[in-house]
Amino acid sequence: MPHFYERWQDPATQLILRTTTTSPFGRKVRIAAKVLGLDAQLRLSPADTRDPDDPLRRQNPLGKMPCLLIDGEAFYDSGVILDLLDLLAGGGRLLPPPSDSLPRLRALTRARLADGITEAALLMIYEHRFRAPEQVSEIWLEHLRGKVLRGLDAFEQVPPDPARACLVSIGLACALGYLDWRRPVDWRCTNPALADWLARFAAAVPAFSATESDPV
Repeated sequence: MPHFYERWQDPATQLILRTTTTSPFGRKVRIAAKVLGLDAQLRLSPADTRDPDDPLRRQNPLGKMPCLLIDGEAFYDSGVILDLLDLLAGGGRLLPPPSDSLPRLRALTRARLADGITEAALLMIYEHRFRAPEQVSEIWLEHLRGKVLRGLDAFEQVPPDPARACLVSIGLACALGYLDWRRPVDWRCTNPALADWLARFAAAVPAFSATESDPV
């Protein structure tokens, strides 16, 4: 194992997470840290993506969260951070190792689908938040809604194992949690099987419920 991994695995080494408790992508990292037993090393540091003076824009030039800082080095986005945390925990727990290339690629693809659902839902919220009512584009909203619903349908047909926390199931759970909170679509009506899946995941993975109220 490379020397820097050994240093980063030291409980004295802090993993600083720039995020907010309302970020669904930050929640992915918080869940993963708990699942992997790394939460004692993780220190949450509030981030404000709209504040030009927030160091986040220097830590991640895109000004996006979550952003993980280790020994002053920044890692982003959430998928990269989960991969890193998995390696620090020994590897192969959240996703297949690089040596298992095809299953790993399949997991990464499905994880990106879950993230894409969340991203489309976020854009639906932003369309209303940052535009005057007369400027809101229903065509754009319908385009985004289609992405969300098609993604949910794909997961309803082939859901991940709800009893196991992995890159895909964590991403899907956080996407559904965000949809529950912001309600851009009535997903529980259109995809009732996923509602049952989320209940089973929450029962099997206590970190999901615990991160609803994690303080920052």
